[in-house]
Amino acid sequence: MTKQTVIDGLQYANWSEKIFRQMHEGGVGAVHVTICYHEDFRETVRNIETWNRYFETHPDLIRPAHTAEDVEAAVAEGRTAIIFGCQNASPIECDIGLVEICHQLGIRFMQLTYNNQSLLATGCYESEDTGVTRMGRQVILEMNRVGMVIDMSHSAEKSTLQAIEISERPIAITHANPSHWMPALRNKSDDVLKALGESGGMLGFSLYPHHLKDKSNCTIESFCEMIARTAELIGVGHIGFGSDLCQDQPDRVVTWMRNGTWTRDLDYGEGSAAAQGFPDQPEWFHGNTDFGNILNGLRDIGFGADEIDCIAQRNWLDFFRTSFGPASRD
Repeated sequence: MTKQTVIDGLQYANWSEKIFRQMHEGGVGAVHVTICYHEDFRETVRNIETWNRYFETHPDLIRPAHTAEDVEAAVAEGRTAIIFGCQNASPIECDIGLVEICHQLGIRFMQLTYNNQSLLATGCYESEDTGVTRMGRQVILEMNRVGMVIDMSHSAEKSTLQAIEISERPIAITHANPSHWMPALRNKSDDVLKALGESGGMLGFSLYPHHLKDKSNCTIESFCEMIARTAELIGVGHIGFGSDLCQDQPDRVVTWMRNGTWTRDLDYGEGSAAAQGFPDQPEWFHGNTDFGNILNGLRDIGFGADEIDCIAQRNWLDFFRTSFGPASRD
């Protein structure tokens, strides 16, 4: 049987040749990789420099991708397309002009906030959700203009609904699950998911254990049934994978992800004082070679081959095709 190509809407692994080879083995044709959590513009550029060295060192395994055509070419070549994204708006600092510069550097996704209130919107951990800010409205429209996707994965409810309404192009929630299945602060309500689907947006299902029902003990049957229910809610054409895989990262990295440079106190995020590090992955998904387990699970609960192909790759690819270029001038 031909290997199914998969596009993953979000990863932040401890990148290595081992992982790049696992992507190839697992049929992963493209990955949206995080190049920024809390970094400013210059620090983000330094991270892009690191990726340029990866591309030079492993040209047989990975290549940069700025367009859907780049992704298609990578798949045809047997390589994995790497798409840059930011999990915070910190690289644009206070300068809307840096949105276009970031796009020119290859960044195709940017979250308006990472858990906290930002200059642009409210994060999902804030007690009060004041919505998208004045600057946020302007940045959304600038992102629309240049072809950078608004990502609201770590944003609060009101802010996310407002972003969907303000944006003139469909947005994405690259890595989250329905909150009715697992009531984590990071997961999304049915109202948000319905608005996302109705506006033409994309949801990437997260495999990060804090976002899963029963966490590390989540069963593949439960995960696949959740996908089926979400397809019924928002349409099978608006869903894909966004694993949030942090493979081989040391626990100090998740501490930095949660705390950045914004606090002197220790913030545990979705963890706790008793469980501060990365949680264990469910036994059926440890890395890029395990997507086949999920595809088989989808087949077992009644998804057809065409629907599985949409979820695995085609929905993301179609979204890239209409999202990564400048806005049309009709």
